[in-house]
Amino acid sequence: MARPVTPPIAADTIIELVDRPGRPIVLIERKYPPPGYAIPGGFMDVGETVEQAAVREALEETGLHVRLTVLLGVYSDPARDPRGQTVSVVYVAEAEGEPEAHDDARALAIYPLDALPSPLAFDHARILDDYRRWRETGQLPGPSV
Repeated sequence: MARPVTPPIAADTIIELVDRPGRPIVLIERKYPPPGYAIPGGFMDVGETVEQAAVREALEETGLHVRLTVLLGVYSDPARDPRGQTVSVVYVAEAEGEPEAHDDARALAIYPLDALPSPLAFDHARILDDYRRWRETGQLPGPSV
């Protein structure tokens, strides 16, 4: 039986800086197209779990060692990535320290939820809206069909 053709899987991590008031988050400015600000993350490597990919990508792009706390959701709209269909597994994580832009990040900055930059890449505006609701209510987003 032939192996099925499936979309790539990405692991993204909303990094809360727990050593700062209000637990602001880290966003990167993308070095490569599509342009915009993004939640740190990237594609899984063969042989690793999604959780390992999320931790690795956070470290590679921000220099931060993160602790995953919550699975926010799985985002799979076929149009979410202009480069082609991609499934993203999004975690919330905690970290301390001073992030630095590395790897695929042109730059990075720390943002409170009420002052996010624009434009946000991919479907990250939707993801960050879901994250904001989770922080305010404790309710995880439900499936969108």
